[in-house]
Amino acid sequence: MAHHHHCHGEHDHDHAEDPAMLYSLYQKIDTEKLECLNESEEGSGKTVFKAWDDRLDKTKFVESDVDEELLIYVPFTGSVKLKGVVLIGGEDEYHPRELRLFKNRPPLGFDDLRGEPDQSIQLSRDTAGTLEYPVKVTKFNGVTSLLMYIPSNLGAETTKIYYIGLRGEFAQAQRQGIVITSYEARPNPADHKTSDYNPVGGFVS
Repeated sequence: MAHHHHCHGEHDHDHAEDPAMLYSLYQKIDTEKLECLNESEEGSGKTVFKAWDDRLDKTKFVESDVDEELLIYVPFTGSVKLKGVVLIGGEDEYHPRELRLFKNRPPLGFDDLRGEPDQSIQLSRDTAGTLEYPVKVTKFNGVTSLLMYIPSNLGAETTKIYYIGLRGEFAQAQRQGIVITSYEARPNPADHKTSDYNPVGGFVS
């Protein structure tokens, strides 16, 4: 297994130096709602969002189907301030050339992505996850979903991705609406009981 300077994270007291902690946002993805368009094998797009320690696992990957394009809709379970992206692509010309990021866009088709992305990243070939692409934090604050669009690769007919790592800060979703609803729902039976027992209450008083 290849080791590089990141692997000293175990000995650091600062979790910020530990890649396993840095790239843990995959745990905050709503995988049930994650979608990948043009994947050759259904459900394979979900497999590239995995633990840092599993990033070199070549048994799980997503490959495009009819051309080199891939579109991944990544919904989070809360709000994210995205700071960086790591992408391990396929061998040689199967590696993506560009990544376009769209913040809080619904999961639409390829034709709906012809506009300007919130950020476009030119990718270099990376087979070990040693490159992190910084994200414009001012643009990627309050991210509840992320569209990741791969328009092209380095020359192959299809595109392969083994790993996508997301670095950033996570905030739990506001649950005020749900709390209010539950509080409103609970008194209803009590109200009924009160009205049902009004005669008794009147009798006692």
